[in-house]
Parts: sequence; structure tokens; C-alpha cells
Amino acid sequence: MTDYKQMIFKQRQYFAKGNTKDIAFRLEQLRRMYEWMEQEEDTILAALKSDLNKAPFESYATEVGIVKEEISYTMKHLRSWAKLRRVRTPLTQFPSRSFVYPEPYGVVLIMSPWNYPFQLAIAPLVGAICAGNCAIVKPSAYSPATSAVIEKMIHDLFDSSYIDVVVGGREENEGLLNEHFDYIFFTGSVSVGKIVMEKAAKHLTPVSLELGGKSPCIVDETANIPLAAKRIVWGKFLNAGQTCVAPDYILVHRSVKEKLIKQMAKQVTKLYGKEPCYNEDYPKIINEKHFNRLKELWVGEHIVTGGVIREETRQIAPTILNDITWGSKVMEEEIFGPILPVLTYDSMVEVVQGINARPKPLALYYFTTSVSNEAYMMKHVSYGGGCINDVIIHLATSELPFGGVGASGMGGYHGKASFDTFTHEKSVVKKSNLLDIPLRYPPYKDHLTLLKKLQK
Repeated sequence: MTDYKQMIFKQRQYFAKGNTKDIAFRLEQLRRMYEWMEQEEDTILAALKSDLNKAPFESYATEVGIVKEEISYTMKHLRSWAKLRRVRTPLTQFPSRSFVYPEPYGVVLIMSPWNYPFQLAIAPLVGAICAGNCAIVKPSAYSPATSAVIEKMIHDLFDSSYIDVVVGGREENEGLLNEHFDYIFFTGSVSVGKIVMEKAAKHLTPVSLELGGKSPCIVDETANIPLAAKRIVWGKFLNAGQTCVAPDYILVHRSVKEKLIKQMAKQVTKLYGKEPCYNEDYPKIINEKHFNRLKELWVGEHIVTGGVIREETRQIAPTILNDITWGSKVMEEEIFGPILPVLTYDSMVEVVQGINARPKPLALYYFTTSVSNEAYMMKHVSYGGGCINDVIIHLATSELPFGGVGASGMGGYHGKASFDTFTHEKSVVKKSNLLDIPLRYPPYKDHLTLLKKLQK
């Protein structure tokens, strides 16, 4: 059994040497990561094919390419992010100067899920490294081929006293969470996120929780329906719906519902063929547990298209359900699979009330050409992030922080947000010894009047 205390102790000793605080050192590690990924690209793609049956294009676009873009963007901007920052000092503190020193937390734990097993392990690691931390990565046991590639990558590139990896399942998760880290970055389900936060609280360890939830997709009567249908079908059935920011359900205006459903069914056939479960590029469900759970969600519902399964490959055809209500079984939990319920609405007020009556979603998508409707939605609904007239693509830019709010998570990352997440901003005031204004010292006499004048 792995001695996690010793593993963390070794990393604390390494961190204390100060190597990771050197910007040139950090940039060198990122450069080496990028080069390793280029050399081992086929190995990564083969692992993703094995775990999830992802097509090479989909694997590169949603996993490898995103990580490489993160590394490139980070290397370009890291020196400016890590600079000592001078800030304004109040007149009451004259003569002095104020600074913010970005510094790493120390030893961090990164726990990643199975649905995008490479990207969601390595992208946070880019943030931890660029901020100057040591790290232990715990990939998911449900995606063993990709976890093995991550293990190889980390062993090939890093001294274990700097970056290490732990593979395994629940026993390993629990063993790690019982230890004291300086920061924990977790991506996964809400239920496990609560456990992570509870464990972290025992050591007062700060956390980022990248969770999920039921992300709505609203289509109003002004939307470009054919284009909306195409983009929704692409985003929903990407990775067979096993995407935390996939549209979980559709809220469509009653006047365009039938048109949208017809167009979506058409796009399913166009993108995946008449028999999606026999399409070699169509992903599979990760394991039997999730496969069996998903099969129960459409029982008794009106299936527009899909509802077909292939047991031997754990594939479920893209399935669209009509005449769904808030009380339907499929609306009780995050779907996380290739099933798309369609609900109907009559007014924007109804949409906002329906969404706001439930936990805040990780993402929200709104298809419209109405500027006023768009403004109303932005003003009245809280969610992690999203798109207008598209889906999912907001997380594919290093310029935008990605994260949830409320039940969908806390904290964000990507680009500068990743550096900030894994960095403590140390605030310092440097006071001059040449002059010591007596204003703050008793006896106070008429000092209050002068203080009020200075603070105006």
C-alpha cells in the first residue's frame, strides 16, 4: 500500500528547496510536457479510443488540442502573470508602498474524472505547474487506458518528489483525501464533490470543485432553428453525452417546438447515420453501471428518435424525448449520456422561474436573435458559463475562466484563471523608516477630524 504521508513529505521537502518558484524552471516543465504530447499523440488517442471509443478527431479536438493550447497560452503569458504587482497605497499610510506577491500554495492534489480523462487531468496540472506548485495527480479508475498514459507521462517527465501520480479507485481516493494538502482541485460528480469538501475542511484546505448539474438549452421563437438544431445535436451527443457542460435538456418555445424536434432528428441521422450504434466513430458509455442507469431514463417516455442500444459495445443511440415535464424521471438528475429531453415554454418569465427554482447549472445555452430576450436571460439567471447561439465552445478558450457556481461548483480555471487558482496572493505594505506620522498613535486629541479629511 502506498505511503501517502511519505509521498507528500518528499514533495514538501522538494518544494522547500525553491526550485519550483523559478519562472524559467516552470517554463521548462511546460515545454517538456508539450513535446511529450506531440511525441506520444498516437498513444494518447489510442487510449481514449480504448476507454470511450472516441474518434481521433474528437479526441484531439476535445482533449489533446485543448491541453496543448493551454500550455502554449500559459508559456506566452506566465512571466507577466507571476510579476510582483504594485498597488495604490492610501494616503493614511504615507510614506509607504504596497505590493502583491503571487506565490504557490505548495503541494496540491488534482483529482480528475473519466469522461475527458486526459484533458481534465492535465489541464489543471498545467495550472499547478505554472503557479509553481508540486502536485499529485489522481486520474480515474474508470478510464484505465488513459490513466496508464497519464502515469507514463508523469513518470517520463518528472521526479516523483516534484510531480507524482496515483492510480486506482476508491481506496486510493480515500487514502489521499485523508492527508493534508495545500490545495485540492477536484473534477467530478456533486456527490463526490461534497465528500472532497468535507475531507478538505478537516485540514482547512482550500478547494476548487468542478462539478456539473442539469444545464439548460433554451430555444426561443426568434432562433435560427436549423442552425440551432445542428449545434445542439453536435454538443449534446459529443462523447455520447458524457460531458459535464452538455445541454442536459431543451426548453423550447411552443411555437417552434415541432420544427426544432424535426430538425434535430434530421441532424442526428446526418451526423451519426441511420444506425449510430454501428458508427465506428460514435463513443460508448464508460461502464455497465452508467449504461444500465441510462437505459432506465426513457422508460414510458415519448421517443422521437433513438432509444436503441447495443449491449456488446455499451452504445446508446442519440435519443430525443418529447412531451417531457419538470416532473419526469429524466429530469430528476444530471443525465450524462446521449438522451435529450424536450420541454415546452410559453414565456421568458416561465423559463427563468423554472431554472431558478433548481440548483444553479454549470452551463446555460440560449438560441435567439432577440437582443432584449438575451439581456433578460443574462440578467435573471445565474450559471457557471455558457453560449449565445452555440453550445460547449465557451470552455475551449484560454481567455475565459471555466467553472461553476453554487451546486455546480466553485472556482475556475483555464489560462490566467488557472494561474490564479493555484496561487496565493500575498499582500505586503513596505513602510518608510524616514518619517513616522503620529496620527495613528494615542493620545488622539483632534486626530479623528484629520483622519476623516484624509480618507475622503
